Amino acid sequence: MRKNSIKNTRINGEVQKELSRIIREEVKDPRVGMLTSVTRVEVAPDLKTCRAYISTMDSAHSVEETVAALKNAEGFIRHNLARGVNLRNTPFITFIADHSIEYGVTMNKKISDAMEIINENPAGEGTSEYKLDDSEDEFD
Repeated sequence: MRKNSIKNTRINGEVQKELSRIIREEVKDPRVGMLTSVTRVEVAPDLKTCRAYISTMDSAHSVEETVAALKNAEGFIRHNLARGVNLRNTPFITFIADHSIEYGVTMNKKISDAMEIINENPAGEGTSEYKLDDSEDEFD
């Protein structure tokens, strides 16, 4: 089975749905917040390993704390995954912190703030302090 085959894509989706359900309904660790989500799952073509990307929007729990709690409960989660998804092999799960949702929310707020500044001053007077200077570019 190739990595990007239809079968592998379908397995990734099924494992992602089942992991989300298990984390939401069956994991009772207080370090795992209610707003924890499985953003992406990559199951290896041989079905031996799986990488699950975890994100949380709960301000009381950090992503790293949530991932540590899920790593402690990996055996329990894997056992319930074997019950919920009928696969030849139940993959070993590696939980990885995913900061993409936090990054998206931060960028959305920055864009909204910039749009407010532009709407307050549509003529462009006094906006020289907001111009990008090449010497301050952090991506060099």
